[in-house]
Amino acid sequence: MIKTYFFLFAAVLCEVAGTMLLPITQNFTKLIPSSILAICYLSAFYLLTFVVDKIPIAIVYATWSGLGIFSIAILGYVFFKQTLNWQTILGLFIIIVGIIVVNTYSGKTI
Repeated sequence: MIKTYFFLFAAVLCEVAGTMLLPITQNFTKLIPSSILAICYLSAFYLLTFVVDKIPIAIVYATWSGLGIFSIAILGYVFFKQTLNWQTILGLFIIIVGIIVVNTYSGKTI
């Protein structure tokens, strides 16, 4: 199961890297950043194919998108000088708490 979460984490990293390249591609007019972006997204989806065999797709997608949103918001603040107000920061931490809860109790049924 640890290997599965490693693939999920790697998929998140690839997706975040691709998303962070979006402004740099300048509407896909820059060949190298656009090519790297495509490779990152394709890699993310390829890695996800290994994960959805072991973890329910709802849990995979919630984790993948939640960690992606959190990471991109933080990296946007660091690299692109985007602002984060306290409500946004609170919301991001609520996302992380939600991911932890969903993954902790995903195997348990009511």
